[in-house]
Amino acid sequence: MSDHDSGTDRTALTAFAWLWVGLPLAYGLYELVQKASQLFSG
Repeated sequence: MSDHDSGTDRTALTAFAWLWVGLPLAYGLYELVQKASQLFSG
């Protein structure tokens, strides 16, 4: 195994991990903003 292959695998794993955490976080923040705007608008 060369260093280039290992780096590519590491990059793919890092991207997957960010998506795994980032997508639910983004969805949660979106829901928070929606509910907060309803709360403060009346």
